[in-house]
Amino acid sequence: MQFDKNFVSIHAYLCADGYVIKNPKTQKQKYYRIGFRNTNAVLLKDFQEKFEKVFRIKPRLAVGQRCEIGSKEIYEKLTKEFGSFYSYEWTAPQISKKLSKTWLRSFFDCEGWVFCKTHQNRHIGLDSVNEKGLNEIIKMLNNLGIKTIKKINFKRKMYRVFIYGKENINKFEEEIGFLHPDKSKKIKETIKDFMVYIWNFPKHEKEVKNFVKKIMHEKAKIKHEKYIRIISKERINLERLKEHLGKYFKVNSLLYSRMNGIGNRYYELDINKKKEVQRLIKLNIIPNTFKLKKS
Repeated sequence: MQFDKNFVSIHAYLCADGYVIKNPKTQKQKYYRIGFRNTNAVLLKDFQEKFEKVFRIKPRLAVGQRCEIGSKEIYEKLTKEFGSFYSYEWTAPQISKKLSKTWLRSFFDCEGWVFCKTHQNRHIGLDSVNEKGLNEIIKMLNNLGIKTIKKINFKRKMYRVFIYGKENINKFEEEIGFLHPDKSKKIKETIKDFMVYIWNFPKHEKEVKNFVKKIMHEKAKIKHEKYIRIISKERINLERLKEHLGKYFKVNSLLYSRMNGIGNRYYELDINKKKEVQRLIKLNIIPNTFKLKKS
């Protein structure tokens, strides 16, 4: 059996929502079954077509339920090569980066989800009772440059992986994607939900000054009378703000690159001298929170 993209996909389907079973030893009636349970017709048909290409036999498809075949020969080939496909026991195969994309796609088609709370919480998620298997999935995702966060639900003994951030969700869509039509539609909507974060600075001096004042009033976080910070996901925003603060208001600032708790990069512009903060207040660029006297 050639371990190609069709076989890789079948393996992922079986690990996620499938079964490779035989009768218990105590049972007289013998059976060997290989099947895939899912309510989505697209996935069931995909499993059926790929199974036929690999094993030269077409499994029966019950729409909205499962796709199944009985075969001792195929059962023995699969279990000899890959071991158990039970939820707690399956393992991801050792495959190339290219084939891992196919495997991940089929697995996420079954077990993954896409969540989008507009402009607030957007992520791709996946959970499993199989921690070892989930760790292998995380490794495959990381090898594709997709950053993940792993969480554990101790009460349910469930392991969960999350993919956050526009860059990571974009990369998932580009490298892996979904065959499942609803999830495919959802991830595209989620990517569109990310706002455009580039600030459109005007060209003329008077308009630039007013725009800088607007940005500072809206986005400046005033910690105390000696420290102000402004945060943006885009470095160019703060580079231009820094330039205009210095050019038009004689205010010095420092630009830093930061990393948040889920591994996403952002940028921070700091104004950390009392005289600079006082100048901003006197020029009415930030509110007079500290009741400093204006001369």
